[in-house]
Amino acid sequence: MITSRNNEMFKYFKKLKQNKYIKENQEFLVYGEKLIFEAYKAGIVKTLISSDESNQEALIISKDLMKELNIGQTNFDLIALCSIKEKPMRETKNILVLEDVQDPDNVGALLRSALAFGFNHVILSKKSANIFNEKVIRASAGASFHLSYEILDNIYDRIKTLKKLGYQVYVTDTNGKSDLENVANKSILVLSNEGNGLSLQMKQLANEIITIKTNEVESLNVAVAGAILMYEWSKK
Repeated sequence: MITSRNNEMFKYFKKLKQNKYIKENQEFLVYGEKLIFEAYKAGIVKTLISSDESNQEALIISKDLMKELNIGQTNFDLIALCSIKEKPMRETKNILVLEDVQDPDNVGALLRSALAFGFNHVILSKKSANIFNEKVIRASAGASFHLSYEILDNIYDRIKTLKKLGYQVYVTDTNGKSDLENVANKSILVLSNEGNGLSLQMKQLANEIITIKTNEVESLNVAVAGAILMYEWSKK
């Protein structure tokens, strides 16, 4: 049992609560049985960490140290150390692109919708929330483990390449058209930072600008808008 805060393994686990160390080490923590089960299905669990001394499959740490590893209000007694595995792009009709979507809850919700509605590949700008951040994982309900993804400095060049492969680019804006009857067989849906909106570069790459018509409100939260659009796409 690990009982000391000076233990090197414990100090390493604690560092993985920070995005900086997740990126450096290509490992992250997953909290709670439901999400750990999803991580097992994805084949990314390396080590189980538990404060339950009867758990013979886990590395045991004291309850006090487990509290320090936990995040938020819930105190889990089971955590998994998981590895980040590169997943090559799947053959997919639909791709989701997130341009500087920084809120972890929004990114997580969008990843969950992407998996549900057949957007099996996700491209994120470097300024978007880290998909292995604990809040993103929780909001995605583990969907982030099952999608292929790219995190890029330059998402615009990648989109140019995909357009050459026959993908059509759809972006959202309040002045777009709302008709989704004739979406392309190979589609890229771009969602952006709510505060700043789409960049000029992204608008210039768009084949079509679409809008969700609403009553009484000017715009929708990006996660809500994304879920609606991906659901509509899934019916095509």
